[in-house]
Amino acid sequence: MSESTKYLLDESKLPKAWYNINADMPVPPQPVLHPGTKELVTPDFLGVLFPMSLILQEISTERYIEIPEPVREVYKLWRPTPLFRARRLEKALDTPAHIYYKYEGVSPVGSHKPNTAVPQAFYNKEAGTKTLTTETGAGQWGSALAMACNFFGLDLEVYMVKVSYHQKPYRRIIMQTFGAEVYASPTDRTQYGRALLAETPDSPGSLGIAISEAVEVAATSGGAKKYSLGSVLNHVLMHQTVIGLETLEQMALAGEYPDVVIGCAGGGSNFAGFTFPFIRENLTNGQKTHVIAVEPASCPTMTRGTYAFDYGDTAAMAPIVKMHTLGHTFVPPGIHAGGLRYHGMSPQVSALVAGGHIEARAIHQLATFEGAVTFARAEGIVPAPESAHAVRAAIDEAVACKKTGEQKVIAFNLSGHGHFDMMAYQAYFNGDLEDYDYPAEAIAEAMRHLPDIG
Repeated sequence: MSESTKYLLDESKLPKAWYNINADMPVPPQPVLHPGTKELVTPDFLGVLFPMSLILQEISTERYIEIPEPVREVYKLWRPTPLFRARRLEKALDTPAHIYYKYEGVSPVGSHKPNTAVPQAFYNKEAGTKTLTTETGAGQWGSALAMACNFFGLDLEVYMVKVSYHQKPYRRIIMQTFGAEVYASPTDRTQYGRALLAETPDSPGSLGIAISEAVEVAATSGGAKKYSLGSVLNHVLMHQTVIGLETLEQMALAGEYPDVVIGCAGGGSNFAGFTFPFIRENLTNGQKTHVIAVEPASCPTMTRGTYAFDYGDTAAMAPIVKMHTLGHTFVPPGIHAGGLRYHGMSPQVSALVAGGHIEARAIHQLATFEGAVTFARAEGIVPAPESAHAVRAAIDEAVACKKTGEQKVIAFNLSGHGHFDMMAYQAYFNGDLEDYDYPAEAIAEAMRHLPDIG
């Protein structure tokens, strides 16, 4: 076992291929259905939204997909990212556990999101796309795609969840710095947005609503614009696996292998990117790592949602997939973990949760921020509210080790820093945050609106 605190990889160790979990899924993938006909979706329908290169990645069962050299060159701006042994946190918790964290906050925009934004911009540029549309919650995805579009010479329209548009103005300004146009969703720019505002003028918005607007703009552009998604779909999760692939190498440098791996989960991208390579080892090489996906108790998709076919957006324009869902009509409370407020979960992550390969865990807002402050005071990094869910779970696991005396190795993904989330921390310190359990009756009502696929 190494006595180091930081484990770095040379640029030569930057992965040359992404890992595609479709090759090793213990259950066959569920069909993707057309939102109108409820029949199997066709490449022609998907081609309105995505370039064919990404559609082929979405359905591929090849275990590894080569990373194009122009993408690897941009990755080198921040990758490989560091793995830290959290020795100061271990001491503060007085735990026998060994805690490691992979730090994705070193990217230019401060999160893991560029890992897929860069290849999506690259493949769209290669296909002749001029403009992309997208949604964003807390703004991390929008910031990453704005940077990537700038690098590859694409225009970008971002539909940002309205409550986050006002809570996170600095992320909006970052997007504008890279040349993107940013709109508070719901807007009056789309047919769906206008209809929703007529019904609910003070709507705080949701990721599902913002997706609907971005999809509508792309789908009605006559091919002039394509749509880009920051989570949920397989090609997005696959691009993120550079995180876990690097971590496997770094754990070898540390001379240890994790007993527990943890990631926060909203749509599944950073969680899958970190954990899928470890799940591969569980599925194919006999490892027994315990995998934990952590979500907010106020948006309990995996822990209280239903595993069912549902629309990917609120307006029922996006494809229907089988996933853990709170219902596409779900409108989340205005909690500060803006990136974890999607109504659904990645189909691959959902299938693995349903199959018992992943433990889903929900944590309240106050405990999350308490963990974030404990981590910051020990390790010197202020986590994003989303990432703080993984921090909290890692602390809980380490405290449990103190009680049992076990010297477990715990690794989690610190998916981004919280430098643009100070209003959330201020609200926590001022006592303005409250724990919130999403009402059971609201979930039951949303389930009534799931699509009938016969």
